[in-house]
Amino acid sequence: MSVLPQITAAIGEKYVLTGGDTADYVTDWTGAYSGQPLAVLRPADTAQVAAVLKIANENGTPVVPVSGHTGLTGATLGTDALILSLDRLSQITKIDPKGRTATVGAGVILSTLHDAVDAHDLIFPLTFGARGSAMIGGVLSTNAGGSNVVRYGNTRDLCLGVEVVMADGRIMNLMSALHKDNSGLNLRQLVIGAEGTLGIITAAVMKLWPKPRAYGTAMVAVPSLDDALDLLNIVQDETGGAVEAFEYMPRNYIDRHMALVKGATAPFAESYDINILLEVGATAEHDAAPTLTGEIPIISKMEAILGNMLENGKVIDAVIAQNEAQRRTMWERREQAGEIVFQGGPFVNTDVAVPIDKVGAFEAAVTPRLKAIDPDARELIVAHLGDGNIHHTTYTKHNDPSIHDAMTAAVEDVVQELGGSFSAEHGIGLSKLETMRRRKDPVALDAMRAIKAALDPKGILNPGKVIPD
Repeated sequence: MSVLPQITAAIGEKYVLTGGDTADYVTDWTGAYSGQPLAVLRPADTAQVAAVLKIANENGTPVVPVSGHTGLTGATLGTDALILSLDRLSQITKIDPKGRTATVGAGVILSTLHDAVDAHDLIFPLTFGARGSAMIGGVLSTNAGGSNVVRYGNTRDLCLGVEVVMADGRIMNLMSALHKDNSGLNLRQLVIGAEGTLGIITAAVMKLWPKPRAYGTAMVAVPSLDDALDLLNIVQDETGGAVEAFEYMPRNYIDRHMALVKGATAPFAESYDINILLEVGATAEHDAAPTLTGEIPIISKMEAILGNMLENGKVIDAVIAQNEAQRRTMWERREQAGEIVFQGGPFVNTDVAVPIDKVGAFEAAVTPRLKAIDPDARELIVAHLGDGNIHHTTYTKHNDPSIHDAMTAAVEDVVQELGGSFSAEHGIGLSKLETMRRRKDPVALDAMRAIKAALDPKGILNPGKVIPD
């Protein structure tokens, strides 16, 4: 606690929270992790972040950075540590419509950035259910994915430059808007996805994209996941790669959504095993401008593609949104996944990735292995099918950690056999440390440890996260 008087002098007493004032930071969003921090600090700018880290480093006091506090892996647990909130670094410093970039603080809320660039007919394409609370610092630190990766890539693909405060309080200025910079090691990419273990991101230069003039959005039922990939490839070919999202919701997800979300509606008159949310974004006027008959060309193109596939049996049913309200209903069905997954008793939640043509193989292989552990286990899947990211949840009546570990290992085994990754878009934090130890290449782990030791020799930055001892 001896560091607090120095930190209070640096950032102001009002912004050093202790005792009951830290309640909002004691437990993470999932409720799975809780611990009492030494204090919660809310610095106003990069200089104050640097002052805090300099003091903490000199005293060997651990620091855990927090942005929107919406993570799912326990990465913001700060027991007996200083929790450093970046929420006051919330300035959008510059929007450059011609260069199509936005310079933002780490505390800018994702939906706030969406609204700000919309005024310039641009988009920052990263989007997911927690966009109303997630902040830029957090999405960079976890390399967040979301629903539009199939077209725009992960967060690291959307960032041109960063400002980072190192463990000793020095400020590393990588705030470039360059699309090409071959001047040595790519330190920007090193800190993105590091979850605050190598430095604390305080600002960034983010890429912007032209705002689609029209969307074609549909719910599509298909006989198999192979047929779904045929649909994806055909639409990509016919639209010049304009698919924005390709989301997979199987029957049990739809049933659970209907049961748990008040006012939820079914996507079709009948119930199907494989349901796809497909969205295409048209930026060219010839695809988006209404014809003399009032038709939107991109929607007409989707209707033609889906019609042909209905005739040849590759599509069973399809509903195309005719207005923004119908589009939002389709998206709400997908974005309420967090709300419905975290209900229903003990569960094992995984966030994995396999090659996009192996999602069906994953489903077929994982079920019997889980049933061998618990015959009464129930599964729930929702997936970003366009990039192979599967959110798999197993519900069990058992609270036995050994059973949960066995289920996690079973999922990991299947993923490894299919050439996949045990972590797709949620990061590592605490929840995947043992998986990192079991599954990550040992030489890669040694390299990570060496980098951590070089950049944070006292180990104060988010200790115990991401890299297993």
